[in-house]
Order: sequence, then structure tokens, then C-alpha cells
Amino acid sequence: MICHLRAAGTGLVLDARGPAVPAVVHWGTDLGPLDDAELERLVDARVPAVAPSSLDVPFRLSLLPTALEGWTGRPGISGAVDDGPVHGPWALRDVTATPSSVTYGLAADDGTRVTTEVELTDQGVLRVRHTWTNVGAAVVRPAALATVLPVPDRAQEVLDHSGTWAHERRPQRGTVRDGAWVRESRHGRPGHDHPYLLVAGTPGFGFGHGEVWGLHVGWSGDTVHWVERQPLGVTVLGGGELLAPGELRLGPGEEWTTPWTYAVWSDAGLDGLAERLHGWVRATSPVPGPRPVTLNTWEAVYFDHDLDRLRALADAGARIGVERFVLDDGWFQGRTDDRRALGDWTVDTERWPHGLHPLADHVTGLGMELGLWVEPEMVSPDSATAREHPDWVLSRGPTWRHQHVLDLAHPDAYAHVLERLDALVTEYPIAYLKWDHNRDVPAGVHAQTTAVYRLLDELRARHPGLEVEACASGGARVDLGILERVDRFWTSDDNDPLERQTIQRWSAGLVPPEYLGSHVGPSPAHTTGRASDLGLRLATALFGSAGLEWDLTRTTPDEQAALGAWVGTYRDLRGLLHSGRVVRLDGTDPAVVAHGVVAPDGGEALVSYATLANPRAAVPAPLRMRGLDPTRDHRVAVVPLGAEPRMLQDAPPAWWAAGGLTASGRVLTELGLPMPLLLPGQAAVLRFTAV
Repeated sequence: MICHLRAAGTGLVLDARGPAVPAVVHWGTDLGPLDDAELERLVDARVPAVAPSSLDVPFRLSLLPTALEGWTGRPGISGAVDDGPVHGPWALRDVTATPSSVTYGLAADDGTRVTTEVELTDQGVLRVRHTWTNVGAAVVRPAALATVLPVPDRAQEVLDHSGTWAHERRPQRGTVRDGAWVRESRHGRPGHDHPYLLVAGTPGFGFGHGEVWGLHVGWSGDTVHWVERQPLGVTVLGGGELLAPGELRLGPGEEWTTPWTYAVWSDAGLDGLAERLHGWVRATSPVPGPRPVTLNTWEAVYFDHDLDRLRALADAGARIGVERFVLDDGWFQGRTDDRRALGDWTVDTERWPHGLHPLADHVTGLGMELGLWVEPEMVSPDSATAREHPDWVLSRGPTWRHQHVLDLAHPDAYAHVLERLDALVTEYPIAYLKWDHNRDVPAGVHAQTTAVYRLLDELRARHPGLEVEACASGGARVDLGILERVDRFWTSDDNDPLERQTIQRWSAGLVPPEYLGSHVGPSPAHTTGRASDLGLRLATALFGSAGLEWDLTRTTPDEQAALGAWVGTYRDLRGLLHSGRVVRLDGTDPAVVAHGVVAPDGGEALVSYATLANPRAAVPAPLRMRGLDPTRDHRVAVVPLGAEPRMLQDAPPAWWAAGGLTASGRVLTELGLPMPLLLPGQAAVLRFTAV
């Protein structure tokens, strides 16, 4: 059978006629409707030549490439059966196809079976996963089972991401060369240096131009992503779960299903990939209602939990329109700093003699939701839990942030954490958990990750209205596997807006902005010590799931007025901010960062224009918009955020001085807008509205 999947301008042609492992003949632009005869002619015509000193038959890359096919790159499957390698050969046993998916089964003589599911979603996202089943009498020890997809030779450049704590999602770019560019994440979580979205594309691709192919492994444990070009003339993107030696063991009748791998193609640059991924996320994991303005207490009080001080903070938040109040670390028994008490999830009786009820009653009485910080996967050596149950401690090496990993694969440890979380959410009106994860997992990663997924699923089944934010020392666990179970990510522990501009810019390549927590913090920033203007902080935090991380009781009346105006603007515009298409504008000056969202019909847009350093030119290049309906006129106006950007110029652009202008979408795209001369560390937000 030749399978032809089509959706949203994307096409996939899969040759599953057997008896060999099916091969991807085409993945990219939609080839249009093809009947069976046309498909057969297309597939047969693409059989390549036979090179000298090589296989005596044409080489075709399968979806499960191994050395048996003549593939000398990273194999799609490897492992051992008893003491020998998994050897194949693989034979196609069955194929089941629908207009949007195909499932095929493979069998080998060594008693192993692999079932592969391939799905092309309505948004044009290609999803692939495998199930490895042991149908023999021997023990199977999987080493790797990955998704491998071919990309054309014109994909000559590669882009992925790296980073550190508080500096996540740093893009890095290079040339596709012979051999493999391999990114392995061995943190027991994706990590701050996670490749995130691995992209191969035509030379010079950008946010709004170029043909690109992207791949992401939707798994919250260890992963591997790679791009590889072989002298055979084949280039591939690959990825899957990264297993430690001996980590998985399949006895007779047992099976292992890999995480989903997500692959996307676009001829409209990186934003084309983002549009497909965002559409799929929004369709399958929609956020539960408008994203509330959140006030988190961490940078306001740290571990200094005092009821009167927290009530005053809640009062200050309510006055400016905050909708959710989150009590961060420090509320549980003995937790006076980060060196003790993790795992003892009971309310501290000294600081909270009446439990959290007085604060909960005060917060909800002000009309706000109550949220609570937890870190269920960790345990402090100095804790009752660790002392009473040393066998629950997974990590035995040095501590990390003065803590170890709690072995959630241990049934008793799992039951303990579930019972404590369930009790807290049952006793108090907790609508939201900030679920943190502050250290790497050194061993047992597969079992731990699976247990975390099960814990989240069970807790939310017991409390269907509960929302969860995934935090991992900031942004060290942002992936599509955990996104099936959470409603928000804490994008980074860094609230410095100059850092956040680029962190959020690149985080939006995979995850829609309504899932990315973005807070206004104090100046100077907690993580960098750098001072910044309030206007830049407000403009930066607007484009996400907005909130504050600031002791509002110490703000000035002018700051409070500005924050109140900003909250009102966010609440008015979040319908557009959290449903629009993300547009990241390409530019020639790295000091200027421009991005925004455009309504699905192209009739409205909101754009941030920020200068992070001294621009290269005395007069900046015009801001050329993208995504507006070219046939309609649009009114352009500056959005007042409560704090005006500072400029250094003898006169602003004429349209700015006039308070706005009206022009067609085509003019705004092709010619653009002259921009004012913002000083470094300043930002302006523009609104485009069809008239």
C-alpha cells in the first residue's frame, strides 16, 4: 500500500507495499490529490541510482533504518535479545490506514515486534511513535527506538537551542555537514540547554522566509535529537527517548511505547513551523479560560512568610486587578530556607498556627484564586521523609540545591506524595499548583518520568478544575510531553526584561504565548542585578501569560498607577494575545527585537518594538509588519502601558507625532513604518486595527 496523507498544505507519501520496512518517499509541501496509479508512478520514479562500491540494490531510507538496509548512520532501532543484538531482518506484517494516519506492524525472527503509528494532524504536524513488543521467550533489552525522517539536500543549515539557568533557549546555528550533529539531553528532564526544536532549512532561512523542517521529542526525561548527512546522499532528522544502558527490560509479552516525536514542515520560515505547532497545541490542550493576571510571592517575600505581610501584598495586588495569588516556597513545616523540609508537605504550624485558611480566606475574599508552590519530585536530606524512608531517595551522589530526587517509581513514595497533594487541594481552595523541579535526575529517568506523568494524571483526575504550572529551575522542563498535563510553563527564573525578550522570542517557536508565564519584576532584576525601565518590563511581560513577581507594598504611587493601567490593557487584549498567530519579525540589527501576534483573519495585530542595545544606524530601519490582511486599511496607534518609552531624537516620525496613521496592510508590510529613536532598554507596543 502507498499511503498519501495531506493536511494544511503539508503532504506525506509513505511506501508501505512491503515486504521491506516502509519508507518516506516525500515529506513537505502538499503534492495535491493523487490517485493510486499516480502515486505508484511517483514512488517508482523516485527509486535512486546504484552507486559504485555500494549495495547492489538502490538504497531507500526506511522509517526504521539499520545496517541491514545498508544504512551506516545512527540506527532507528537497537538493543539486545538475551546476549545477542536485535538483528532483524524486519518484515512488514500489516498496514492500517485512514485519511490522516497509518499504522504498520513489523516482525523479526528474533521474537520482537514493532508497531509504528504515523499521524498527520489537521494543522500539518506529523506525529510518529513506536511500540516495541516482546513476543518471544527471551528477554529483550531496548537501547534505542527513534523516529528518523529524511529531508532534502537543500536543507543546508541547522538551528537548535542551548542555554543555562536563567538564560534558556539560546539559538545556535550552523551548516549541515557530512556526519551527525547530535544533541543529547542527560538531565533527567529536558534541561536549560535542551535543543527544544531542531530545525534544518534552506540557506538563510529566518522567521518569515525559507523552507524548514523541524523536529521535537515530546518527552520530559532524557532525549536525543540529531541531524545527519550521509555520503550516501541522504540527510535525516532524528530523535527519541535516550535510554541508559539496561534501563528497560521487556520480558515475554511486555511492551514499551516511545514518546511521540513531532515533525513539522513549512515554506514560510520558523514562524510557519510555530503556526502549525501552536495550532495543534491549542486544539488538543486548550488552556482553561482567559489566562489570569498572576501575582507570585517569591521575589516579594522569599522565605519570610508572615500572614500580615502576605495579606498586605494580596491587598495591593487586588487594587491593581490581580486575579491569582500564588504562595511560593516556604509555607511547609520547617522550611525556612532551601536546605531543609522538602518532602514534608504539611503546613508549618509555627508560622501558620491556623493553617493556610486565614490567607486563603483573605485571598478568595478579594476575588482572587489561590495558588500554591510545591516540588513533589524532590526531598531534602534534612527532612522527616528522608530520615524515615531513606529507601525513597533516588539520588545518592552530591546534593543539588541541597536536595535529592524522591523515587516516585517506589510505590510507597508515590502514594505518600499523592496523598499529601490530594489532602492540600482538598482542604484548601487551591485552584493552581506551581509544580517545581529544581535539580537533575541522575538515574532511573524513564521510570521517574513515567511516574511523574502518572502522578499528574491521577491528581488532576481527582481535582478536575486544578491548574498546574510546570516550573523546573525556570524553563528546564518545557516540552510537549508535559504539556499534555499542565496549563502553564514558568519560562525562566530570569525576569530581567532584556534577557526575557530573547528567551520568550525563541520559546514561542514551540509553545503558544498563553502557556508561557511572563512576569513584571522589580528593578534591579533578582537574577542579573541589572536595572531596567518599567516600560520595558511592562511591554515584555504583556506578551505571555502575564503576571507580577514584585513586592507591590513597596512600589510608589506612580508605579502602582502604571501597573494598574498595564493590567487593564492585558485584560482587554488577552483575547488577541492568546489566540493570534505569533509573528517574529526578521531584522538586520540585532539590537532591535520586534514581535507580536496577528488575528487569524489578519484584521488586528499587536506588536512589540524594543531596543536592547544601541542600534547600528542613527535612524532605524522601518518596521515592516507581516501577516496583516493586505486588502484592508489598518489604523496604527501606540498602546499606552502606563510608562512611556524614552527616546533621543530632535523630532519623532510624522505618524508618531500625529498620534497614529491609517494605511493598507500591503503598505504596512512592503514599506513599513518609520520608527522613533528609542534609547537602549526601551520598548513601544503598537496596535493595528482594520477599519
